[in-house]
Amino acid sequence: MSRALYRKYRPSTFEDLLGQDAISHILREAARQDRLAHAYLFAGPRGTGKTTTARLIAKIANCETRRTDKKFAAKGEPCNTCRMCTEIDEGHNLDVIEIDAASTRGIDDIRDLKENVRVAPASGKYKVFIIDEAHQLTKDAWNALLKTLEEPPAYVILILATTESDRVPATIVSRTQQFHFKHVTLETLVGKLKRIAKEEKIDISPEALELVATSAEGSFRDAESLLGQLVSFSGEKVTLQNVESMVGKVGFDKLYAFAGMLIDKDIAKALESLSSIYDGGYNVVQFTKDLIQYLRRAAVLRYNPEMKTLFMRELMSDHVAKLEAHAKSFQDKHIALLKALMAAYGQMKYSQFPIIPLEVAIIESLK
Repeated sequence: MSRALYRKYRPSTFEDLLGQDAISHILREAARQDRLAHAYLFAGPRGTGKTTTARLIAKIANCETRRTDKKFAAKGEPCNTCRMCTEIDEGHNLDVIEIDAASTRGIDDIRDLKENVRVAPASGKYKVFIIDEAHQLTKDAWNALLKTLEEPPAYVILILATTESDRVPATIVSRTQQFHFKHVTLETLVGKLKRIAKEEKIDISPEALELVATSAEGSFRDAESLLGQLVSFSGEKVTLQNVESMVGKVGFDKLYAFAGMLIDKDIAKALESLSSIYDGGYNVVQFTKDLIQYLRRAAVLRYNPEMKTLFMRELMSDHVAKLEAHAKSFQDKHIALLKALMAAYGQMKYSQFPIIPLEVAIIESLK
């Protein structure tokens, strides 16, 4: 059985951890100086590298090559070839325990963890506990974990990963080193997908890759999983139409063209294009959401051109150039259009005929 792309191309070193340069630098320096902390809190959106980084720490803490080769240890990276690194990569090392707090969240589970903490490592130097979705632990579970965080054995490293750091008690947060992971730029995400496509000999157009990356909303894992699904569905040649069909979203060029019709107040052409999108089986609710986001960016650029720097993180450079062209044409009267689309979007989610609120919003705001 072939491995999923997101597992096959999971970063194996801090250098491979894209989009989190500051975090990579700090942790690599800590590894170089042999000053890993006893507890970490990794917070940030899904698919940005929290669990991957936790496993990198586990490998660095137990890497046999680092223990015997001081020159290599100065690199601050795991070797990925010794027995410990290999076992951690394969997920069957007894000294690295991963816990999903979404299903293992009660006080009894944490008591079991505390008992496990007291047992020395089986073969490595450190015993590493990775608690994913940590925010879902119960109040009693947090209280039970607190003592372990305060006075852990010297051979224990605890790593909490969460997408909702505000739900982690302050008493826990204060006893950990905190790192906040951020969404990666669209360009970085597309760049990695291109490398994977080249390595896997996948024939996919740049437009299709961009839509895959956009649909993933900054998550490497989601983007790589979607690419894997597309290959299973379409074979080694993936077209923009394949991606649009699978995710129910239209590509940027279709969105750009439709927004242009609205800005130019071409109602007839816009309704005809909308009908084509609807008949093509696309999700018009998602299309409306993407359209609102597009016009919102055009409006923001119209009144604050300096926001281009922020949008360069969210869009490809050629897309930003097209957006700027529409921003120049955006006028005060188009604010009413944006408001009408937002109202329509709220109605569409509960309508048996979602295209109707959108059509009415376009006609009423542009007539």
